Amino acid sequence: MPCEKLLEYLDKNNVDYELVEHPHAYAAQEVATKAGIPGNTFAKAVLVKLDGLMSMAVLPAENKVNFNLLRDAAGAETISLAVEDEFQDRFPDCELGAMPPFGHLYSMQVFVAGSLTKAENISFNAGTHTEVITMPYEDFERLVQPKIARFTFRRLRERKSMA
Repeated sequence: MPCEKLLEYLDKNNVDYELVEHPHAYAAQEVATKAGIPGNTFAKAVLVKLDGLMSMAVLPAENKVNFNLLRDAAGAETISLAVEDEFQDRFPDCELGAMPPFGHLYSMQVFVAGSLTKAENISFNAGTHTEVITMPYEDFERLVQPKIARFTFRRLRERKSMA
């Protein structure tokens, strides 16, 4: 079942979204593929600690976080990837690893990759490993009010295949 907190929030804010089921998947790019969504519009949430505070980086499934760029964009001294033990209790209504990119609902700052701002619609985990939500990016930005920054890079494997 999708994250009720998120669905209630989207409904309360009159967001036109689509909830789609897909075969069980964990990795963001695999979820995008199984749900029939381009990897550049599937928004994955990566949890990081900036100066010890839990934060969320939202980026395309096909990209990775450049920690130095994110640290600089946040104006932080330190950054580290959060481990599951540090955040699993923060998302009681979500399956571990399937958190939606609405960190503000869970008391954390959200950073979004600038490349996602170009998408008309974005898709993301709905709190489970079998459901995704697709909605207009402009509604995501209006509701979340993330800090938009450049902090990603494409995986080497994909860059080689594009050459």
